[in-house]
Amino acid sequence: MSSFSDIEKRMVEYRRHLHRNPELSFQEEKTSNFIKQVLGEQGVRIEDFGSHHSFAAIVEGSGAGKTYGLRAELDALPIAEKSGVDFSSVNPYAMHACGHDLHMAIAMGVTLSLYRQRESLKGRFVAIFESGEETLPGGAQAITQSKLFSLLKPDAMFGVHVLPELEVGKIGVCPGKYMASGDEVYITVEGKGGHAALPHLLIDPVVCVAEIILGLQTLVSRKAPALIPTVLSFGRVEALGATNIIPDEVSIAGTFRTMDETWRNEAHKIIQQTITGIVASHGARCEVEIRKGYPSIFNNPELTKLVKQTATGLLGNDNVVDLEPRMTTDDFAYFSNLVPSVFFRVGTGFPNTDNPQLHRPTFNPAEESIGVAHSLLSKILLTLMA
Repeated sequence: MSSFSDIEKRMVEYRRHLHRNPELSFQEEKTSNFIKQVLGEQGVRIEDFGSHHSFAAIVEGSGAGKTYGLRAELDALPIAEKSGVDFSSVNPYAMHACGHDLHMAIAMGVTLSLYRQRESLKGRFVAIFESGEETLPGGAQAITQSKLFSLLKPDAMFGVHVLPELEVGKIGVCPGKYMASGDEVYITVEGKGGHAALPHLLIDPVVCVAEIILGLQTLVSRKAPALIPTVLSFGRVEALGATNIIPDEVSIAGTFRTMDETWRNEAHKIIQQTITGIVASHGARCEVEIRKGYPSIFNNPELTKLVKQTATGLLGNDNVVDLEPRMTTDDFAYFSNLVPSVFFRVGTGFPNTDNPQLHRPTFNPAEESIGVAHSLLSKILLTLMA
């Protein structure tokens, strides 16, 4: 692990400021302005993407070459912080519980490091600060569709994300398909409510929804191609009846995730058909909405190999971990679908400790991970732009 340079020390200060002042998705005006001010005062060129608060920090080398991008997210989560750190959120309804504060600090540090050495670089570096990653439709798609993105023409993209399951000082990589697509499923079933002791006079939407939840599990167990990871889970059920009252209406909401676009589209049709059939058999009515979310992330094998080899030389073989694909999502996928990209993990877990997971109010990543990620990304980019 590298020692902290003056830039790396400032990165911790940036992170703590950002952590103390979180803003929710698409509301990150102060966050955006803070980063623009810090980088702009050093002479870094700033350009807006024209969508919400997303912007780019651009470093031009002295010679011609390729363009390399690094994405960082601006937004926090609607979580009341319980980490206990002395720089906890001053906003009781927002917290950087996904590590976006670290991601921003890392991107700021890499930008400043490359800017200092710009006279010896070839090509262009673009740090993309994205608004609204945590909330559909996300900010990445609007960025990729912008005029500025097309003008910058990135040849490759990098993304880094903290991972508390990995001990600080370690890096995790996974070539090929790494993270799933994610769609939101909303179902409302309307029946005929009434007295729970007289079910023969009713059309019970509770029983109907129960059958839907169980029936849709065969999508995963019997209809999904065996070699394509697939998840369908329902985390919200709202009936609002009582012990002796069957409600007129029940709504449920869940998530569908996979790693294959052809199967993803087919599964949407099966979900709709399965629900329609079950509801019809009960004599009920239904509304089904499937909100298509982020696509899956594909890590370019050559870029992933470069990250792994560089990390091995920097951190040692024991500190570079091969990760399994995972069913979580990130809209970095929009970049990986357009240009060769790699999305890797930096360990933030304290040793011999039960580290709280991402999206938890007690999430507390080890700040030494900032220096690890900064050193690795700087070394990779300096090599590519030499």
